[in-house]
Amino acid sequence: MLDMKMLKRRYTMTSRAEAASATKARILASARRVMAENTFDGMTLESVAAGARTTVRTVLRVFESKELLFASALDTLGERGHGPIYPGDIRRTVGTVFEFYEKFGDTVIRWLADEHRIASMHAHLEVGRQHLRFWVNESFAPTLDLVTGRKRRQMIDGLIVALDVYTWKLLRRDFRLKPDAARAVVQNLVAGITQGV
Repeated sequence: MLDMKMLKRRYTMTSRAEAASATKARILASARRVMAENTFDGMTLESVAAGARTTVRTVLRVFESKELLFASALDTLGERGHGPIYPGDIRRTVGTVFEFYEKFGDTVIRWLADEHRIASMHAHLEVGRQHLRFWVNESFAPTLDLVTGRKRRQMIDGLIVALDVYTWKLLRRDFRLKPDAARAVVQNLVAGITQGV
């Protein structure tokens, strides 16, 4: 015969574990939304708790501190990447970068402002930098494969500068160019870097 008390206890434990997991997932989702619109200082536990339909006390019970919540939320973002790779196609490559920055550029700029004092943010942004370097190498492989040594390194560094989020910010936010005009400037930069190979 089955021990009904044992089955009930197992059911209760399973239900509690599922509820705890769902609460944690809601908190992380809320933290990601709040992070996307604020600096670390502007990301309050109250706003995260409200977005997760829970209390600050519960948020702290699950994550212990704002710093650990922030790090956990960053870890769950994964590698968004700069988009598909179109080897040798400058127009589509720049368009892909701009599509990414138009969605996430302002968020990345806010995160860069916090990088020097938050270890988890620095680690996350370092992964992003490595990904951009890899993405540039793949996107411009047909041209880069024609050069070696110092010239190749300089070309990669120049392409990274042209396609960096700070270049996007300078053109779109500081110079207030429309997306098409800003894209045209970057396309010209990229063409200048890669021409004559």
